[in-house]
Amino acid sequence: MTTPSEIFAIRHADGKRRFLFEQMDLRGEIVHLDQVITDASAIHSYSPGVSRLIGEFMVAAVLLASTLKFRGSLTVQARSDHEVPLIMAECSSELTVRAIARGTEAATSDSFEALLGGGQLVLCVTPERGKRYQGIVPLTGGSLASSLDGYFSQSEQLQTRLQLSSDGKRAAGLLLQQLPPQLETSAPNREEQWDRVCMLAATLSPEELIELGDATLLHRLYHEEVIRLFDLEPVRFRCSCSQDRTLAALATIGEQEIRDILGEQGAVTMDCEFCNQRYVFREGDLRGLLGPDDGAAIH
Repeated sequence: MTTPSEIFAIRHADGKRRFLFEQMDLRGEIVHLDQVITDASAIHSYSPGVSRLIGEFMVAAVLLASTLKFRGSLTVQARSDHEVPLIMAECSSELTVRAIARGTEAATSDSFEALLGGGQLVLCVTPERGKRYQGIVPLTGGSLASSLDGYFSQSEQLQTRLQLSSDGKRAAGLLLQQLPPQLETSAPNREEQWDRVCMLAATLSPEELIELGDATLLHRLYHEEVIRLFDLEPVRFRCSCSQDRTLAALATIGEQEIRDILGEQGAVTMDCEFCNQRYVFREGDLRGLLGPDDGAAIH
């Protein structure tokens, strides 16, 4: 058990580190986010409970994006009829991440069930080339990590386990994943190894996950194993909004409404809710969205 003297406040570099069990077909990832959470939440006024959720969703998105074998992005999104109608985090294969929670003005709870209970969890993988994939499972187990574990247990993918922790300003996560059999081909032995590694990971407290350095954390859990810890890969906040993407979103509201806005305001203004970037479109910018004018004047 780690003593209080071994845990101290530390500002981790925002990033992820991969590790590999040298004598077992197992791998893992550790993620710490600090400044990234500050940047993503700067233009919002989230309650403490929602801020903690934002941290967990961002860490989860980074951990799961680390499993992608191609260029693209991964989104972790949840919808519910409770205090948080929608929350999502998106991470690219370049480890840029953004997040948003909508409709949370009245959210006051710290409880996962009160904030998101009974909702749905959606994982969406969007490759730069190829088809988009989406998986949906119920939010269960009283936490995002438990819900994600449920998702992987229902899929045919390699066994995967996550632990997530967030205090609203910092967040961290641990991912464990079983690899295809190479070092060990016996199914019972592989299952025993997996159960043991997951059982040890479960002894980690939320505070330790946030506070401990990566090497210290792995030694705390797996000092009897031979583990290779790879270099830190930086994670940063960056919004993927652009003028073209905003125009595409604008196209969904309909030509007549666009013309009405132009007539009243002289331009259509759209603000990105992720980063607060403002896009202003005048009539000349919108010719691709507007058909021939029916004669109504646009001032």
